[in-house]
Amino acid sequence: MKKYILILITLLGLSCKDKTEVTSSIKEKENSNKSIVGTWKLVYGETRQKDSIQIKDLSKADFIKIINEDHFAFFNQPKKGGEGFYGGGGTYTLDRNNYIEVLDYVAVDEVRGHEFPFTVEIKGDTLIQSGIEDVPEAGIKRHIVEKYIKID
Repeated sequence: MKKYILILITLLGLSCKDKTEVTSSIKEKENSNKSIVGTWKLVYGETRQKDSIQIKDLSKADFIKIINEDHFAFFNQPKKGGEGFYGGGGTYTLDRNNYIEVLDYVAVDEVRGHEFPFTVEIKGDTLIQSGIEDVPEAGIKRHIVEKYIKID
């Protein structure tokens, strides 16, 4: 009888451990999604295309990215005058540091519906996003690095 009770206690302990690990894994994924949610302002943007590197001139425009639980949007607002405004948005998935944007709302037909895989890293109030934007139909193939600070 003591053996059966000991086996039962052991099995109960093991089953609780497994549920805790599964619950922890789910909570970890939920927390990683929550940490990316917010309003982000671009503080550094770098584009590498072929053998050139272009640094985004942030003195001429503000670039904002807004991320909620499952959608994102971005806006580029010139600081003087109205020309050059653009924006877009869509859905995203985030699994650890693998972030994939699907650009559903944008003026350029060739990139609409395209998936853009990125790697993201969050350090305090800073979001670092990098990856290759590759859209042959639009003549785009470039590596980007963007750094944002959380403003809300």
